[in-house]
Amino acid sequence: MSDLIVVGYDDMFKAEEVRLKLLKMQKEYLVDLEDAVVAVKKDDGKVKLNQMYHLAASGAVGGGFWGMLIGLIFLNPILGAVVGAGAGAAAGALSDVGIDDDFMKKLAEQLQPGTSVLFVLIRKMTADKVLDELSGTGGKVLQTSLSHEDETKLQTALDAAKASA
Repeated sequence: MSDLIVVGYDDMFKAEEVRLKLLKMQKEYLVDLEDAVVAVKKDDGKVKLNQMYHLAASGAVGGGFWGMLIGLIFLNPILGAVVGAGAGAAAGALSDVGIDDDFMKKLAEQLQPGTSVLFVLIRKMTADKVLDELSGTGGKVLQTSLSHEDETKLQTALDAAKASA
């Protein structure tokens, strides 16, 4: 079962910086991310979601391949590739994996303009090493499916730099 962690930041770029740290930790096998999305509330009040996976693009590539293959069978590979890419892109855009987009947008809309939120869905992690890496990155835990004890440990790690600064 995956754990959801939502951390808010007072700056528009900090959530992306922390997500990059988590992606680096994933390459080191310290954390297994199912999804990691950054929501930024711009100064004009609009919310922008920066997804980890771009489903429309990958759907277009897959659809283009299958469309061209089917097009070869019917002696029109170009038309097949175009139709396949369009269908794949549409299917990718309509599918949603990981964290629900509506949930993220509703939560991010409640924030002040010029801030960001990191939504992370974690399958598993080496907690002590991940907390050491995230120590001092700041932010406030807004919502989580962690136990109260683990949530407190996470908030303490995030606040570590504030105490020393």
